[in-house]
Amino acid sequence: MSETTRTLYFVLAAVVAAGLAVAVDPSKTTPDIFDDVGEVFFEGFSDPQAPRSIEVIDYDESTATATPLKVEFRDNKWLIPSHHGYPADAEERLATTAAALIELRKDRVVSDLVQDHAEYLVVDPLDGQATSLAGRGKRVKILDGDSNVLADFIVGKQVDGKFGYRYMRVPGQKRTYEVKTEADVSARFQDWIETDLLKVSPFDLRHIEINSYTINERLGRIENRRKTTLTKKDNKWQLAGTEPNSDTMSDLTTALDKLRIVDVQPKPDGLSADLKARQGIQPTRENFRSLQGKGFFPNPYTGQILSNEGEMIVDSKDGLRYVLRFGEIAPGGSGQEAGQPDEGEGERRYLMVTVDFSESRAEAYEGDAEKGRELSEELRARFAEWYYVISGADFGKLRPARSDLTRS
Repeated sequence: MSETTRTLYFVLAAVVAAGLAVAVDPSKTTPDIFDDVGEVFFEGFSDPQAPRSIEVIDYDESTATATPLKVEFRDNKWLIPSHHGYPADAEERLATTAAALIELRKDRVVSDLVQDHAEYLVVDPLDGQATSLAGRGKRVKILDGDSNVLADFIVGKQVDGKFGYRYMRVPGQKRTYEVKTEADVSARFQDWIETDLLKVSPFDLRHIEINSYTINERLGRIENRRKTTLTKKDNKWQLAGTEPNSDTMSDLTTALDKLRIVDVQPKPDGLSADLKARQGIQPTRENFRSLQGKGFFPNPYTGQILSNEGEMIVDSKDGLRYVLRFGEIAPGGSGQEAGQPDEGEGERRYLMVTVDFSESRAEAYEGDAEKGRELSEELRARFAEWYYVISGADFGKLRPARSDLTRS
């Protein structure tokens, strides 16, 4: 046997021995990229009731802006500081989200490269050093009552062909994972609030009056007046003695039942106090400036409030009378939320809602007067503090043309 042949045998034997070593103890040669597969994401996060605040930051590529939404437990109630401290309906949603995150595991490593972050949409939306506006994900941070971070992560796009799986990354780390998660962490304001604004069912509606008009601010007069009155009798809606178009009527009553708030603005303290006190709005400069800036025009002599785009009066069987006043176009008029598809919802509008109660109305409609009185007090206090913003789609449904109501 030649020296060269002998050397080749030794090399071959060494390779075989190395292979056997791997078979006996594979952990000794496992690449680092797999070293944490199967581990939980957040080891110190074990109590679904521990979270006391959540911040979700989404990114809108069209405007190149990061949009934050923060919900926190303060003064024994859930509030949304990112939206002027509006009351949140967050406890159950946050507990469900927390429970899903506690079980979250690193199912599969897909990349250890920074340059792959954009492909999986896990670029930090707060990263000011990133050269591209594309590829940014949604960052979520959850804290306990002592401001300790329980979870902090970036959610990317869904995994193709694998329902319930998304890409995810921990801020400050290069590694991107594929994970299975049921956590629904929304950055939409309307997903964290009480969705039933008016707290009225379509079956409880008894009378609807649509007063359409516009305010000519330059000339200081009302123009294009139109009034449409709808009355429910024997469980059927009537318009001037005839039955209105059922599809248009259904759109209208459903819009009242499911009226969506897409944003809010607080009213000045003095104006809120006036509305709660039921003694009329005081003609102060602050009150007038606030109202007119949103498209509402108080008459200091009659106490009547006119609206830039008319109003709607709605009676329920329990004696409540709602007045919905439609004001100016509100910011964010495309109807598109950061990180959400454009639903073609048109120009958003300011909405001002007031409510009162009449026992005689409840008796006439054979409703529950006690229930109506209690609900009116609750809603009056809520409505007094806020201007609401509704989508252009809802604005259109709440102002149907008379021709649409009468067509067969």
